[in-house]
Amino acid sequence: MTDHPVGSTAAPEAPAPKPPKPPKKKRRWLRVTLWTLLTLGILTAAALIVAYVTTPIPKANERALQQNSIIYYSDGKTVLDRFATVNRQSVKLERVPEQVQKAFLAAEDRTFYQNSGISPRGIARSVWVGLRGGPQQGGSTITQQYVKNYYLTQERTLTRKFKEIMISIKIDKEVSKDQILEDYLNTIYFGRGADGIQTAAQAYFHTSVSNLDVAQGALLASVIRGPSLYDPSLGPEQTTLAKGRWEYVVDGMVEKGWLSQAERDKLKFPKVYAAAKTTGLTTPNGFVSEAVREELKNKLKLTDTEMALGGLRIVTTIDKRAQDAAINAVKTAMPEGQGTEDLHVGLAAVVPGDGAIRAMYGGPKYGSGEMGYFNTATDAGMQAGSTFKVWTLIAALEKGLPLSTRFSGAGPQYLPQFASDEPGASAAARAGMVQNFGNGSYGVLDMATATALSCNTYFAQLNIEVTPEQTKLMAQKAGIRAWRPQKILGTNYANVFGTDLVRPLDQAAAYATIAAEGKYAAPYLIASVKGAGGFDINYKAKPKVKQVFKKAVARDAIQAMHRVTQPGGTAPGASSIGRPVAGKTGTTTNNYSAWFDGFTPGQLAAAVGMYKGDASLKPENQMVGIGGYAEITGGSVPLNIWTAFMGAALQGQPIAQLPPPGNVSGATPTIVSTVPPYTSTTSTPPSSTSTSSSSSSSSTSSTSETPSGSGSITDIPTTPPPTSDTTPPPTSETTPPPTSDTSTPPNQSPTTTPGTTTETTPAGATGTTAP
Repeated sequence: MTDHPVGSTAAPEAPAPKPPKPPKKKRRWLRVTLWTLLTLGILTAAALIVAYVTTPIPKANERALQQNSIIYYSDGKTVLDRFATVNRQSVKLERVPEQVQKAFLAAEDRTFYQNSGISPRGIARSVWVGLRGGPQQGGSTITQQYVKNYYLTQERTLTRKFKEIMISIKIDKEVSKDQILEDYLNTIYFGRGADGIQTAAQAYFHTSVSNLDVAQGALLASVIRGPSLYDPSLGPEQTTLAKGRWEYVVDGMVEKGWLSQAERDKLKFPKVYAAAKTTGLTTPNGFVSEAVREELKNKLKLTDTEMALGGLRIVTTIDKRAQDAAINAVKTAMPEGQGTEDLHVGLAAVVPGDGAIRAMYGGPKYGSGEMGYFNTATDAGMQAGSTFKVWTLIAALEKGLPLSTRFSGAGPQYLPQFASDEPGASAAARAGMVQNFGNGSYGVLDMATATALSCNTYFAQLNIEVTPEQTKLMAQKAGIRAWRPQKILGTNYANVFGTDLVRPLDQAAAYATIAAEGKYAAPYLIASVKGAGGFDINYKAKPKVKQVFKKAVARDAIQAMHRVTQPGGTAPGASSIGRPVAGKTGTTTNNYSAWFDGFTPGQLAAAVGMYKGDASLKPENQMVGIGGYAEITGGSVPLNIWTAFMGAALQGQPIAQLPPPGNVSGATPTIVSTVPPYTSTTSTPPSSTSTSSSSSSSSTSSTSETPSGSGSITDIPTTPPPTSDTTPPPTSETTPPPTSDTSTPPNQSPTTTPGTTTETTPAGATGTTAP
């Protein structure tokens, strides 16, 4: 206590201020919030407990019943093929090397033996993405993946994720970790049709699981992230991804102490064997099955895993009667004997106005030999030959030129638009010489007659009149597209003679456009897809149809193409099926490819294309002097196959009549050009004595591509080429005619004089494409 002076009085100390009392309302709000959160917590916990108790563990074998995917014919009942059937050999965990087990843990769940079966962080991320409307992502534990693959569907929803969590917690409590890992390794999908690690070891390394080393195990652990993305045999992109994932796995093993750094440094990325095709068919239908798989990938965006494990029920557009007819037609009509071993044919048939593919022949034996995986109906590109003339015909009709439009059919003619400036071109080529087949010369022809005769000199002039750009445009509108290695259709004047590479499926769809009176329909193979439990999918095809030509134009084109199949045309044998038909033959120079494309109006359009060997333009690939034919042309074997196929495929169907003429621009004849005929029909100027000619070349069989007479054709040839309507096919010793359907391109082999006729192949074209 402080001393004070005598007589002074000490002042009393002031009391300390009291703190303010908190508002009663604020304290009440805090209590309410706390109680609310507590109540919600209790309710959530109770709900989780109820969900845990009430969520049953499904029977383990339910998934196995849902794996088998089946492909049906168009009737939806008859099985065409089965793919992605279960390919599993379960093994005990002790047979899996410990280092391989650790590789899977490093890849998918490094805390597997410590966690409770779920990953809270992964679950939170999945829920957040789901609430935002994004796709469900990975991050699941091995237990969760096992539950999803073995007990649940592949559905990507929060509901399925919740079930997965509940069952995973239950499984983790009731089943040992070793048993979970064993079941996981036996059920996970590795691609290549392999379910489980044993079949995966066989598929990728041709060995048993017990023989896998750590590098191989790390690759298999990488592949399961996405077989179509991480299988190194599928391409350089997949190899790069696989190597990156493989390094992540082995580095993870080092991080966890399961592999020393020294051991890691010695590891090399393992080599794998090429993937084998998984379809079970080795017959021609195997090509259909593989085409179905490709459409599932490209159109429905299904992955390999979804196709393999989805239990899909796929109904195709393939009609069994038509498909059987295609196989039998090729089998019975293809030549046999010396030189025929490497003949190839592709066939496709499409419904006009719909696009449904009713039949497809891509080869005799799927999965065997060099051509075992090459579908000649969808992969082979061949020069179209005279089948391309119909697009110039349609271009003229679209321009308003009627079928009565006349040009001289004399031959040869010299047209500057067809002149060649290629190095080494002959004087005739530089002069733009155009010849008819067999050096034939015709009078003044109308458009329908020129189509029936496949007169080159007429169509050369017609293409000049309409322009090659319009010919290209009409082909594109109908569904024709350039095929490998070409990128776009050509616009040179010779495109009228089919110098572009096209494939049978596109030819069939394009001719179906004409048969549908100008309506193009995109071809499709899958009518519907349903998931049998593995996936929630219910797909039904919707035909994509568009009117691309005027109806009157298509009707007049049908009239002209019908003349091709009548006496005097290049394919009178087509009418043998007993129905009104229309079509066009085509054969390239030196018989490197041969076609017949045709249809019954509104019912079915089919294209048949043939080639030999590896399809390159070299003498050994010329279809001459083989199988009893002096030469194979569009009017011989392709036509025989087409008639046999169409007759059987349409058996029992109503007979469709031709539509009435379109009468484009009325019926008044229009003379666009009257070039006088060349004075000689049997010889050529001295500068062109080694030339090839172009037309629909003559056949050595009764279904000749040469006009078969002149009874119904006006403006008959002044000196017609010799015909062989009644002559049987000569033997292989018979010398073939020196010319064929198209001319030799300027840059082709020295067996013919370069560049002398109309069939100038665009730079880089090789005639056809083959594997």
